[in-house]
Amino acid sequence: MRILNATLPYNLFGLEDQDYKTAKVAVLPVPYDSTSSYRVGSREGPHAIIAASRTMELYSEEFDETISDKVGIFTLEELAPDFNSPEGMINRIAKEVGLLLEDKKVPLLLGGEHTIAVGAVKAIAKRYKDFSVLHFDAHADSRDEFNSTKYSHACVMARIREMCKSCFSVGVRSIDKESAHRYEKSILYMKDMQKMQTKAIVDLILKNTKDNLYITVDLDVLDSSEMPATGTPEPGGIRYDQLREILKGVLARRNLIGIDFNELNPIPGVVAPDFLAAKLAYMTIGYAFLK
Repeated sequence: MRILNATLPYNLFGLEDQDYKTAKVAVLPVPYDSTSSYRVGSREGPHAIIAASRTMELYSEEFDETISDKVGIFTLEELAPDFNSPEGMINRIAKEVGLLLEDKKVPLLLGGEHTIAVGAVKAIAKRYKDFSVLHFDAHADSRDEFNSTKYSHACVMARIREMCKSCFSVGVRSIDKESAHRYEKSILYMKDMQKMQTKAIVDLILKNTKDNLYITVDLDVLDSSEMPATGTPEPGGIRYDQLREILKGVLARRNLIGIDFNELNPIPGVVAPDFLAAKLAYMTIGYAFLK
């Protein structure tokens, strides 16, 4: 573990030499959770991930490289929430992500609730005509409306599917009946994944996605024994190592155009989930850019 000291910069992975011009990845923390329907607190997720990441060893034995030395990573200031309306917040995110895309950066958003993904995809859809959205989640998030808004965290994939016709969800184990029938061809349920080898899962994802790929990772896709720090934990999920291997296999064949990690709801005194999220983000950057 790196020794944390007062001079270590407060950015994702505690990088001492950030350079926006040369960075491939631009990290945007989005501390927003206004539509959370059960346990609030994911607005603290970006802070918890960044805090944990600053003590990580950045050398990777898997790559035999320090990933951050090979891939420029720049952390921006937190995006201030828009509390007027969920739709207003989505538009604010879309504007910010659009600026990053104009600068030819790959945006990496840290949530916050899952709604942040809608804003990111809105910006992506304006700049890419041909792309897919790969969605990791315990929940289908496909309701058209929830709690009197179409921009709830429970409606994320309904809104994203309006902007992107190529979407594929992985790890789902909680869904309403209407969505189950409507989207059955674009969902890989956890019950089926349990019978599959990782390579078969990767192959199925590749079959259902295009070369340009936006990935949205709701951390509750992970089993709650490893990731208890979410607003709506669901038992029977993916394990960290399997998720990492799936991402590795997919990104070996796909061009990452954006990604978010969301729904970390920190538990005071329990920091293991924070470190898991930070390590997953770091390794995913490696899989995307050190091929």
